[in-house]
Amino acid sequence: MSRPKVDVITMCCSKNLVDSERLLCQLRDVGYDALHEPKRAARGDIVVINTCGFIGDAKEESINEILRWGEALKQGRISELRVMGCLSERYMDELKAEIPEVTAWYGKRDWGKLVTDLARKRPATAPYDRIITTPSHHAYLKIAEGCNRFCAFCAIPLITGRYKSRPIDEIVSETKLLVSRGVKEFNVIAQDLSNYGNDIYPKGERSHLARLIEAISDVEGVEWIRLHYAYPSDFPLDVLDVMASRDNVCKYLDIALQHISDPVLSNMRRHIDSRQTRELLADMRRRVPGLHIRTTLMTGFPGEGEKEFEELLDFVREQRFERMGAFAYCEEDDTYAALHLSDEIPAEVKQQRLDRLMTLQQEISEDIQASKIGQRLPVMIDRREGEEWTGRTQWDSPDVDPEVIVKPGKGRKRLMRGHIYNVKITGATAFELTGHTVDDDED
Repeated sequence: MSRPKVDVITMCCSKNLVDSERLLCQLRDVGYDALHEPKRAARGDIVVINTCGFIGDAKEESINEILRWGEALKQGRISELRVMGCLSERYMDELKAEIPEVTAWYGKRDWGKLVTDLARKRPATAPYDRIITTPSHHAYLKIAEGCNRFCAFCAIPLITGRYKSRPIDEIVSETKLLVSRGVKEFNVIAQDLSNYGNDIYPKGERSHLARLIEAISDVEGVEWIRLHYAYPSDFPLDVLDVMASRDNVCKYLDIALQHISDPVLSNMRRHIDSRQTRELLADMRRRVPGLHIRTTLMTGFPGEGEKEFEELLDFVREQRFERMGAFAYCEEDDTYAALHLSDEIPAEVKQQRLDRLMTLQQEISEDIQASKIGQRLPVMIDRREGEEWTGRTQWDSPDVDPEVIVKPGKGRKRLMRGHIYNVKITGATAFELTGHTVDDDED
């Protein structure tokens, strides 16, 4: 007898992806044939959409996906459509009224009920067990849910609730399980790494994040650990010492700064000013030589005039971030900014500022990438493309950072996915490096 089929579709972020991977594992445990985003059409049974509700574009994309599969349900091409995640957590009542054809709705925090609703029994797997959907040698490791910061522009705390850390021993157990299945690279994620552990452990001499990263680093088989989404206020500086002293902790930090102008930072409710921000960045680079910082900045937030925007441009010129993304401010329902600040900057001005900011960053990225020509860098191979292989350095997070196009060096015909090779860099653009493998004794 064939197993009933479920297709799981994930919208947007890596934190959502981890939830989908856990859902896949639980569905398979209770008897379903579950696949993640099959390349062909839906297989005729159940579709689950894990939605995003962070910003306007993401919400629109999620709604369009629901409507697309709602039409498939009406036409009989699938038998059930179930929706979970951030969008349904935030707008459950409105969505139920607007899209009644959806079979069932679940939020961000109660999606586990989806499995019991389908199977009428609880899965026997560990709650952190999952089916990896990324290339098998790397995975995301989610260490917490929620956020306590309540920045003026951000709806995440309204969707995910208060900060909730996972215990260190549970995270280490998950790491060991994934290593046993071939995972070598762990991209540690949370909405706010800086706050990790403060809700479940007493305050001590060392930060809980430093303790956690040390514990993950100690697991045999962990080759790379990369940190994502730190918060600048109350950043635990001792984690930098772990980064500097451990070979398998990448010299990489994703920390969203948003802006540098004091009036704008105050309006954003970021609890840090420009002087403190600069001091923090200087301390980071002093403690971790070779550190690559990825940050996110925003243009057009209330209070940003031409003077404040020029200050932001000067800040980017001064800091020369190795990795940077940016977006134009868009008002989000029920946030502090939406309720208390006036969004008076025209959309075209926000976009013009964003374009200027990213043009500047591209020039900086080109210079930083070019400085790597001639260096030998460890590169982890992700995939093959023709006679070349594509990989990443320790400074490149999957899907968002530059890649390295690698040719096998002399005496080597092929490379293996998930393996790290020494690569001599011979070319560079803002978005990729090129090079060939070399042995330790080669010039």
